[in-house]
Amino acid sequence: MAHALIVIDIQNDFCPGGALAVAGGDEIVSGVNAIMDSYDAVILTQDWHPRGHSSFATSHDADPFTTTQMPYGTQVLWPDHCIQNTNGAAFHPDLRTDADMIIRKGFNTAIDSYSAFFENDRTTPTGLEGYLRTRGIDTLTLVGLATDFCVKFSALDAARLGFTVTVRTDLCRAIDMDGSYATARSDMRAAAITLL
Repeated sequence: MAHALIVIDIQNDFCPGGALAVAGGDEIVSGVNAIMDSYDAVILTQDWHPRGHSSFATSHDADPFTTTQMPYGTQVLWPDHCIQNTNGAAFHPDLRTDADMIIRKGFNTAIDSYSAFFENDRTTPTGLEGYLRTRGIDTLTLVGLATDFCVKFSALDAARLGFTVTVRTDLCRAIDMDGSYATARSDMRAAAITLL
């Protein structure tokens, strides 16, 4: 069976200087580029929010990094980021984008989407699973931003769907909000995800 590399959200807004910068987010780009040719398929994900997205603090007249309740559960309210067709939503300029597929997520105004597989309601699929199944891919390695949100939720969903999953933590960076990085590592280990 085949092995795919899933590159999560290496976009300008998640890199230093961006609207929701992850410390050291740009440091992983060359390492990610270097391993792409070792996989049978490379899939990039891209946060792709409309203006006024429900996950934005400005949409609730609230402070960034506070939370609110959505129909699907607790939602962190983020600074406006990765707005469709802006430079912030673009991939980091040094990232290779010669991928087999690009999955855009978070484009539904009412639902955020951390995972590459499902929106945050945990039921609306992105289509990635079907693509991987039709390619005969059963093994995934994940890299990207951020370890404790989009990488974590993508990895947990992949494991739940029956894929063999590895996360290259050396090629990820975390937001680490209120201990979220330690929790993410624990959650992923509990799901039998290999952390390298």
